Amino acid sequence: MPTPHPHRHPARRRLTGVLSAACVALGLGVGSATAASNGGAPAYVPGEVVVGYESGTGSGARAAAAKAVGARAGTAPSTRTRVLHVKPGKVRATVAKLRRMPGVAYAAPNPIARASQEPAMPDDVGIRGFPGGLAGVQWNFFGPNGVNALAAWGNVAAAGAPGGRGVRVAVLDTGVAYRNVGRFKRSPDFANTKFVAPYDFVDGRREVVDRNGHGTHVAGTIAESTNNRIGVTGLAWGVTVIPIRVLDSNGYGDAATIAKGIRYAARHNAKVINLSLEFSTSVRASEIPDILAAIRYANKRGAVVVGSTGNEGEARVAYPARAGIVISVGATTDNACLASYSNDGVGLDIVAPGGGNDAQLAQDPACVAGHRGRDIYQMTYTNSVRRFGLPSGYHGTSMAAPHVSATAALVIASKVLGARPTPAQVECRIKATARRLGIPGPNRIYGWGLVDAGAATSPTVASPSCMSRAARANPR
Repeated sequence: MPTPHPHRHPARRRLTGVLSAACVALGLGVGSATAASNGGAPAYVPGEVVVGYESGTGSGARAAAAKAVGARAGTAPSTRTRVLHVKPGKVRATVAKLRRMPGVAYAAPNPIARASQEPAMPDDVGIRGFPGGLAGVQWNFFGPNGVNALAAWGNVAAAGAPGGRGVRVAVLDTGVAYRNVGRFKRSPDFANTKFVAPYDFVDGRREVVDRNGHGTHVAGTIAESTNNRIGVTGLAWGVTVIPIRVLDSNGYGDAATIAKGIRYAARHNAKVINLSLEFSTSVRASEIPDILAAIRYANKRGAVVVGSTGNEGEARVAYPARAGIVISVGATTDNACLASYSNDGVGLDIVAPGGGNDAQLAQDPACVAGHRGRDIYQMTYTNSVRRFGLPSGYHGTSMAAPHVSATAALVIASKVLGARPTPAQVECRIKATARRLGIPGPNRIYGWGLVDAGAATSPTVASPSCMSRAARANPR
């Protein structure tokens, strides 16, 4: 059975092995009608044309030019410039006509710029007295070895989808403290988070509770309420979460139950499915056919499936993350070193902050022998299902995976890949924009590198072109 719990792990192997390239970044031309380079916001003022007239062109000639193209004169930014108002959809045709007229120096649409400033740090309070304040607590979001959260928030806000609004993310786990159910209370930091279509496949109930705390922590990394003066932040705080319970109070769940949960998430229009769970690395694909079929079903319905590589410290990725169409996520520390517990090897796609101690990797100068790294903090239970706080002790690939799930949701919301990107396109975008770690190129220790939500959602970063599935790297 899979388990979400972290473990103690042996010393790591030396850093070796390089995987072949799966994504390449290509420069693309900027379209004339939309604002891919403007974060998804409108690129031009609708129905406006800016015209510059040559010296000596009188007011009568300017008025005649406007009348000839059926435009109404508006503001005058300078003595030789006019803003003309035309019917929607006629801007390009009007520009073309004006450019052919005598006395016209230039004619163009009226483009819209946007501020390039990143959002300010949110006002969530973090942990009282913690060194560095909120940025110190959530080093995984805001620190130099975090996922570049502020830039990502600026990008999706400019695209009209603050925090990833409009994207559904399913969290298959021990449950989520998303509402009050009997003695089980809602996490205070989910007050502004949206939840839909909950289901408990362990007990067969439509109401979901979390009897463990793990699922609440994972969901918090993805969508904890932000800028509400409570606790900490969620990376994709504007998304809608589908809480699905597939693991019991001890963190265990069987393959049949998990497969049901995956299919349920896909049927309820999840665009991202987070699986912070693992089977033993000895489990083979032939032993979990229902889960693999469910993952294929979700993929065909447009869901990005993200899974944790496992916490045994082995050079082998555990299922379900090992499945070829799952984004497999290993864990890094606050040093941007592979975590000592994190599984790696062929099939590792990317890494994300998971906390804990550095692995012993002699060839990686980022790894410091004996370094005891910080944990991942999100609001969850402290000592009972009635008490919430920011407990220490949470580190693992379970904590790493939701960073990638949240980034996938932000990529979809940003529309940098268009309105309806495929799971393969989202995966390739995340890989292509990752921060390279360790030896040059994609490798078996760090995959494509550390996920960078800011770069992945940036309209100024070229969109990747993915190779065919048959030629893709990271063979499972």
